[in-house]
Amino acid sequence: MRASTRIRRKAVVLAAVASLGTGLLAGCADDGKDGESPSGEGGGGKTKITLGLFGTAGFEESGLYKEYEKLNPDVDIQQTVVERNENYYPALLNHLTTNSGLQDIQMVEVGNIAEIVQTQSDKLLDLSKYGKKSDYLEWKWQQATTPEGQTIGVGTDIGPMAICYRKDLFEKAGLPTDREEVGKLWEGSWEKFVDVGKQYQKKAGESTTFLDSPGGLLQAILSGEKERFYDSSGEVIYKTNPAVKDAFDLTAEAAEAGLIGNQTQFQPAWDTTIANSKFAAMSCPPWMLGYIKGKSKPDAAGKWDIAQAPQSGNWGGSFLTVPKSGKNAEEAAKLAAWLTAPEQQAKLFGVQGSFPSTPAAYESAEVTSAKNDMTGDAPIGTIFAQAAENIPVQTIGPKDQIIQQGLTDNGVVLVTQGKSPKEAWDNAVKTIDNALDQ
Repeated sequence: MRASTRIRRKAVVLAAVASLGTGLLAGCADDGKDGESPSGEGGGGKTKITLGLFGTAGFEESGLYKEYEKLNPDVDIQQTVVERNENYYPALLNHLTTNSGLQDIQMVEVGNIAEIVQTQSDKLLDLSKYGKKSDYLEWKWQQATTPEGQTIGVGTDIGPMAICYRKDLFEKAGLPTDREEVGKLWEGSWEKFVDVGKQYQKKAGESTTFLDSPGGLLQAILSGEKERFYDSSGEVIYKTNPAVKDAFDLTAEAAEAGLIGNQTQFQPAWDTTIANSKFAAMSCPPWMLGYIKGKSKPDAAGKWDIAQAPQSGNWGGSFLTVPKSGKNAEEAAKLAAWLTAPEQQAKLFGVQGSFPSTPAAYESAEVTSAKNDMTGDAPIGTIFAQAAENIPVQTIGPKDQIIQQGLTDNGVVLVTQGKSPKEAWDNAVKTIDNALDQ
């Protein structure tokens, strides 16, 4: 699932910690409504298992809760959902730190998993006794595993990178529209990708841009790097890592050339650019298809297609963790393992578009036959499965989200607003370093 990875406005986040404290408590400090007791028992003496989630995980919408309750009649599943991770995560971290107010299962976004592993693993159950390591992509399993071998989270989805593009806009600009031919235009190189953008912009003029946002391009490039912001020893290296500066400079080059809209992703103005067909391509992990569908006008259906990205990478994905303090930790661990098993991940992709972190699911009919209204007959499951095979094992640090946001919202976006690449980089570094020092 795509997690809202942005921690944009400090005041909003701090307010969210206070206001959401009761939200995360809701599943465990229950007042006994609807026949439920605060002791963790549901109506009729059933075992109540609560989940704290963000975004649209899709477990309820896909019918998985009902299926599990049918298999386990003594279990009653309830969830509390916060729309955005930037509101959800600070409250979760606060409750983990105090070891109170936690629900039986808590979701953690991939950008936060390193911090949870490093600072909160003693509060969480070792799930290696419940989930099968061999079911999951090795790198996904490892992301939630401590140096001592304790696995504190089982993986839900991943975000293999592709490129979604508008066939009609590509055609008008004289570019090929067949997904195989399109992928060959930029195969193996993000520099080639930017060059294709320059070709597009020459023909398209100023009515549309090649790409939606600087943040989307920067994220896509960096998602394929083994080391980005931290090295394997845990040192912050974003300022000295050539891969980060090269990605920043290439994104700035595209911005200076007018190839990128001056929007911040997942904001209302960005939503409008989707609805009004103001750009021709965007970085596109599986969950992005849901955004495209949700924000597009009906006549856009079938006008999109999807091609392989220049290089494989991962953007997004989450984990289910089980706090030890829960009254039903054992039953919660069983549910977490069941929800993330290959069979259930395949079903979830068929309904929700969350791409499985379990390779066995890639051969399922739900994945191989998957289609999306926006991309017509494109075999999206096969395309994303191919991308997933080549995702590098990436070093994740505890403050990855802060660094990524600083490079984007306080960095490359400024180039689209008239700042020089150097000014944008210096501002990003200042913002990030101030945040890391706090």
